[in-house]
Amino acid sequence: MTETKSVIVVGAGMVGLSTAWHLQERGVEVTVLDRHGVAAGSSWGNAGWLTPGMAMPLADPSLWAYGPKAMLDPDAALSVPFRFDRALWGFVARFMTHATPSAWQRAMAALTPIDRVALDAYDELESGGVHATSYPSPWVVGFEREHQSRPFVHELRGVARAGQEVRLSRLPDGVRVPHLSRAVKEIWNLDGQRYIEPGPYVQALATSVSARGAKVLTDARVTEVRPLPDGGSEVHVAGHDPLRADAVVVATGAWLPDLTRQLGVRTRVQAGRGYSFSVPVSGPPIDHPVYFPARRVACTPYQGRLRIAGTMEFRGPDEPFQPRRIRAIVNSVRGLFDGVDLDSRTDEWVGSRPVTPDGLPLVGLTAAPGVYVAGGHGMWGMVLGPATGRALATQITTGETPEEIRPFDPLR
Repeated sequence: MTETKSVIVVGAGMVGLSTAWHLQERGVEVTVLDRHGVAAGSSWGNAGWLTPGMAMPLADPSLWAYGPKAMLDPDAALSVPFRFDRALWGFVARFMTHATPSAWQRAMAALTPIDRVALDAYDELESGGVHATSYPSPWVVGFEREHQSRPFVHELRGVARAGQEVRLSRLPDGVRVPHLSRAVKEIWNLDGQRYIEPGPYVQALATSVSARGAKVLTDARVTEVRPLPDGGSEVHVAGHDPLRADAVVVATGAWLPDLTRQLGVRTRVQAGRGYSFSVPVSGPPIDHPVYFPARRVACTPYQGRLRIAGTMEFRGPDEPFQPRRIRAIVNSVRGLFDGVDLDSRTDEWVGSRPVTPDGLPLVGLTAAPGVYVAGGHGMWGMVLGPATGRALATQITTGETPEEIRPFDPLR
């Protein structure tokens, strides 16, 4: 294959910047473009969980019972607007066809190889000059009623059967965890995972990429990616002359279809919007993540406060912020904490996660020579971003597809 000396990466989130960093490791000249700025999409305000043990398919059989109830509950974690939208409801229908035990097991088997190398990829970034830290920590997993833990434990056992080490243990009855109220009756620990402060981490990654010679251009709205007849690719940016490179990586998250549909990528990518905010904690700070699976709410230490994140809202990625979704998260966890002021919220945020019907990312070569895609990770773009970038950089520079991204063919 022709040697790849220059690559344009479209998208300055965790996935795009990780790809850029690993391309630089292989001696490639890189330009990164983003229509807004570094970590401006779903990378900034998410929970920052590096949890390969929980990076599993989103469509699971419990949705057949939970989904209809959620449609009638304004505080439910799953939210789909009631309106005529053929594309949206078509996606929901395809998504639900994968909510079967056999489909979940197939998707879990496909995710396991990249899950197993996810934390190693973070170690490589941090030892290679990215001045940021991923924090090992036990996960506190709380339930209000004993029966609520059964689906979570069942899923984690499925992850273990697929080939991952899962270190899950239940705390003895009566053992309390600071800041959890007595409404939380059953508590589990999940070890072997990590977390980050996502916005600062991605900023540090961008700084490293820039310091090693890359151009990181913001306010650069890409309108088209076009392969050239004589080799290489051309990227059209609104208000600028076209840019050329040997290859292009499209890593634009929930906006992937805007550029990749014409490149043969037919898998639907739907924005699964998540919301978050941060709140103060009185007394000793909470220094570990907290998860309420039955409420589908994730909580993480963040700059001396507690970031609380949740909801899966199927809307367009550019639709307005919906304050009702923040209130729904607050309502779902009110009463589960002591010493956490849910009414002193800052940093209220919405970000669009790119969800595919089958729960698998889209990573690899498109139908256009020299044009690659990296996205569709759903809720797991943060934990799988560095491993994705490393594997894709290998494919771009060697022509060989690493095992961990083989199931993610974007032309499937």
